[in-house]
Amino acid sequence: MRSRDWLAKVSATAGAQYPFAAILACMDSRTPIEIIFDQGIGDVFGIRIAGNIVNEDVLGSMEYATKVVGTKLLVVLGHTSCGAVKGSIDDAKLGNLTGLLEKIRPAVSASGPGSSKDDAYVTKVAQANVSQAMKEIREKSPTIKAQLDAGTVGLVGAIYDVSTGKVTFLPD
Repeated sequence: MRSRDWLAKVSATAGAQYPFAAILACMDSRTPIEIIFDQGIGDVFGIRIAGNIVNEDVLGSMEYATKVVGTKLLVVLGHTSCGAVKGSIDDAKLGNLTGLLEKIRPAVSASGPGSSKDDAYVTKVAQANVSQAMKEIREKSPTIKAQLDAGTVGLVGAIYDVSTGKVTFLPD
């Protein structure tokens, strides 16, 4: 990690921002995106929601990042040991969380049978969930799809290992 002059960065970004990436990540406290990717103030947009799921608010944030600000890269970052993924595997029911976990169910179904106590299975579902989110971004946002098709914006998926700190980018 590089040393940073945070006050200088605050001053430099006071009038405008030019983040090169927008990162959709889980809200898990072990996945601080700026630290994981060694970025500072103004470098990336952070979009955080349990299970790194896609909804209209997330899509709107991504559209703002790419179309208004000019961000060139969208990243969907899942992680190992994800509580939302485990909750979806277990079909947990808890108030408003229930609907959120339902959005992860297609990734559970695509991953076949397994247990939330099996770390490898949880990671497999987390990877499928990243792929599902990327598919939804392409399908549910004509604005982003047009930019992806034109090659003006990129979209990548990755998994962060909370045990090692390693990020693995997933194949397209």
